[in-house]
Order: sequence, then structure tokens, then C-alpha cells
Amino acid sequence: MKQLICMLMFAAVLNGIVSAQSSQQDSHPIQSSQEDLQSYVPVLPSVKAKFWKIDPNLGYAVKNVGGGVYVISDNGWQSAFLVTDEGVIVFDAPASFGNGIPSAIAKVTDKPIKMLVYSHVHKDHIGGSIAFKDIKGIQIVALDSVSDFLKEMNDPDRLVPNVTFKSAKTIKLGGKTVELTRRMYHSPEGDLFIYIPEAKFLMAVDSVTSGYAPFQGFDLTTDFHEYLKMFDEILAYKFDTFVGGHLTDIGTKEDVEITKEYTNDVYNTVKRIHNGLDQGAVVAQAAKTVGPDNEFLLFKQVLDRVANDSVKEIEPRWINRLAGVDVWLPSHVRTALIYVRWDDKE
Repeated sequence: MKQLICMLMFAAVLNGIVSAQSSQQDSHPIQSSQEDLQSYVPVLPSVKAKFWKIDPNLGYAVKNVGGGVYVISDNGWQSAFLVTDEGVIVFDAPASFGNGIPSAIAKVTDKPIKMLVYSHVHKDHIGGSIAFKDIKGIQIVALDSVSDFLKEMNDPDRLVPNVTFKSAKTIKLGGKTVELTRRMYHSPEGDLFIYIPEAKFLMAVDSVTSGYAPFQGFDLTTDFHEYLKMFDEILAYKFDTFVGGHLTDIGTKEDVEITKEYTNDVYNTVKRIHNGLDQGAVVAQAAKTVGPDNEFLLFKQVLDRVANDSVKEIEPRWINRLAGVDVWLPSHVRTALIYVRWDDKE
């Protein structure tokens, strides 16, 4: 129940963030008009050039990235699988194409599927696991906290794990090694770094999206403090291929470094503007119009001023470097502002 309450509280906060950013940016209301939709910057040509060619009959494509690892994508979600001499290990089963994963594997190898590893609890990444329910003897591997949450949810589309661990687990199968390490950058139940050293392959879902700014609220992070640490934790691994779980391309170390730069720019800019603002003057000016009694409204003027000034400064630096900056930057600023105001050191 604790996990469910946390999710409901976060959803309420997120709804408040969306409402707040709609008031700070009148040009982008919650319900976008046709004119408003056309005001957003199109996906950058450099990003569009890397869209995968998806077979419309399958709804996904498969790429061999070496070392026995294959990545599956529908240009919206990504998962992967590892072929070994003794069987196949699958990493996530997205709701969008999870039912096609067993047949996709069968086109690559006749080895049986032995394991399905969950990166975290979110149904968009594991809501297709129902496709594996009839595979005899399959091990469904996840963090113990993920398993506890899924037992409570009793969601028929997300199979309950039968192999769990607390912080780290090493899997050895058919001459291959998979290292699973618990992190806390995103989901309150925990996230996994999935590393295959022989393939120099790293998968960290909902962390970095190649070519794009992060999703809303820095990938819906429930712990921005840990999120800020995440990039160096990723870069400590020796990898050539990176999968972040979403959108249109496989990533590299450069993608991680660019997203780190963007995230730190948002954080540092928000912190500088917040700490340098004469908040008393902002409140006094607003009180001339609405009076001194509505303290929530007066305090909101301070937060909105920091958010507005931050967006105006940051957007020109990044609008031509990452896709989707104008879509999600206001939410990134709000996430950073919550951290700076209530959690960060002075």
C-alpha cells in the first residue's frame, strides 16, 4: 500500500506541475489548439534521420548490436534480448510490442527463452509480459520491491516475478554474464542498470533518450537528487551501446554526456535564478493587486517568476541541440525548482 500511496501522491504533484506550467506559459495550454501545436519546434532533422524502419506488419524492428545482444524498437519503446548457448534472456516486455517478442526471438535463434528481466514497475515497459505466461520454467527476475508492488497491484498484464533480489545480481548463462544493479533515479520501487560486459552493452530505462531532451519532469523522476548522480554512474561503465528504453535510436556515451550537460544546465540555472531573486519584492508587488491574505497565490508568484525566467534563458541554448526541448523544458524547470527550493543545499 505504501508504494501505491507514493504513486498517487506523485501523480497529484505531477498534475499540479502541469497546471502550474500552463499558467506560466499561456502559449501552451494543457489542451493544445491547432495553432499552439504548430508553434512547437519540429523534431530535429538529425534525429529524424535515425528513426528505425518499422515493418508495418510487425510493428517493430530488431537490430543486432553484437555480442549476442539484439535490440527491439517500435520508435516509441525499446527492449532487448541476449542469445546465449543455453538460452535467451529478455530485458523488458513493453506493452506496445511485448506480444511480438517471442516470435521475434524465434526468427533469430531456436534457443529457448529462459528469463525475463524487469527494469522497473511501469506498465509501459513490462505490460507485455503476459506474452510469456505460457513459457514453461521461465524465470521472471526483478527487484524485491518491484515484486512486492506487482503482487499488490495484481495486474494480469504484468506477471509477478519469481526470482527477486535486493540490490545486485549476476546472471551467468551459456558463457554470457548479465550484471543487474539497483539504482533509485526514477521509480520509487527502484530501477535496474542492466550490463552485459562481453557485449559492452548497458540498458538503463527512462534515463537518457538519444537525441531528445528527457521526458516530462526528467523522466517522471521521484528523486531528482539521485537523478543528478545517475549520469556519472552510467558513465562509469565500459559500454559502446546504450539503451534508454524509448524512442528512435540506440545511444552512446556521447548521448549520456549531452543529457548530463542539459540536466546540469537546467539545475544550475534554476538554482542561480532562484537564489538571486528578490522574493520579497515579487511578493510585495503582487500584494499590491491581490492584497496580503492569499499567501498561496503570493508564493506562487515567486515560483512562477523563477520558472519563467529559467525557461527563457535555457531554451535558446538547447532548442537546436535536442529534440523536444520546448515540449518538456517547463516541466524540467519545475522539477529542478522543487529540488532547489526544498531539498538542495544552499
